[in-house]
Amino acid sequence: MTATARFIGSEIYRGSSYGAWHPLRVPRVSTVMDLARALGWLPPDVYLRSPRARPAALHGFHTPEYVAALIAAEATQQVGPEIRAKHHLGTPANPVFAEMFRRPATGAGGALLAGELLRHGGRLHLPGGGTHHGLPDRANGFCYLNDPVLAIGSLRAHGARRIAYVDIDAHHCDGVEAGFAHDPDTLIVSTHEENRWPRTGAVEDEGAGQVFNLPLPSGAGDDVMAAGRDRVILPAVAMFRPDAIVLQCGADALLEDPQSRLAMSGHAHLGVLRALLPLAPRFLLLGGGGYNPWSVGRLWTAAWAVLAGREIPDHLPVPAQAVLRGLEWHKQERAVSPPESWLTTLLDPPRPGEIPDGFRDRVATLEARLLAWV
Repeated sequence: MTATARFIGSEIYRGSSYGAWHPLRVPRVSTVMDLARALGWLPPDVYLRSPRARPAALHGFHTPEYVAALIAAEATQQVGPEIRAKHHLGTPANPVFAEMFRRPATGAGGALLAGELLRHGGRLHLPGGGTHHGLPDRANGFCYLNDPVLAIGSLRAHGARRIAYVDIDAHHCDGVEAGFAHDPDTLIVSTHEENRWPRTGAVEDEGAGQVFNLPLPSGAGDDVMAAGRDRVILPAVAMFRPDAIVLQCGADALLEDPQSRLAMSGHAHLGVLRALLPLAPRFLLLGGGGYNPWSVGRLWTAAWAVLAGREIPDHLPVPAQAVLRGLEWHKQERAVSPPESWLTTLLDPPRPGEIPDGFRDRVATLEARLLAWV
């Protein structure tokens, strides 16, 4: 195993839920931890317990008034109409629940710790991170805090001057772009489904010239992502020559996910991860979206294998299968009885898919910008 690869996790995610009907009612981080341990990939010397960020540490991006409102909402388990309107707390997307401050503050604490731990290089996996929609003064899109923004700030505070943020979630990273769109030392590259909430991230958006958005057509498979990787993501990152890379590896672009109409296999995500790893001495891998408990747990465990230099087996051993067989996905009809491959493998077969002409045009537009950018 790669000696410098470490994993930041927490038990707060086990049993924590946004509510019985919310997409984030499913287990995710705890599944990755259990799978990795069942496979022998998470020995005690590489596992780090994520600290909880203190309120003052969150003020690097979030307003003190918003942080205080979030803490108060958790303490009282209610919000008034003024707070709901101003900070978007207590809404269907961002509900009041038991750990609504402590859970995101744990992801934020892991992000802040990551910047410190990567001061001299290395690789870190923070599957509880990736909440890329959070805005300075309000919750947004299931995200109460924005740990990617805080991670970038921490990396910079600990010596990384140029940071490349790459986001392959099915939803555009509107919160991260809001934080760094006009910072020439922070590259932002995002692939996301076109016409999907939050409906930001147009190919025409440039920020200070270092923002590259590549909307993907509905139904996009592995070949679309591979084209985006080889013709946009990798050239942009290589030309930028970052000191650190942050990869948000949302699992909602997978075919099985209910929150997008993309059709990728995990090979698409791992292809991006493998290609980016050699391009910077500091590497932070985050989670993100992912709302099918089997697909998200399998992908993020496979991503940890790549980060840590482990070989992904074709067929899972019985202890790992037991983790997947123990999962439940209540109040849905997509996978009442999960297929056997979801229980015995980490990766489904590749899903190539067609590359539409409209997508090729977007890639060409960004390639032209890259040439001018250099």
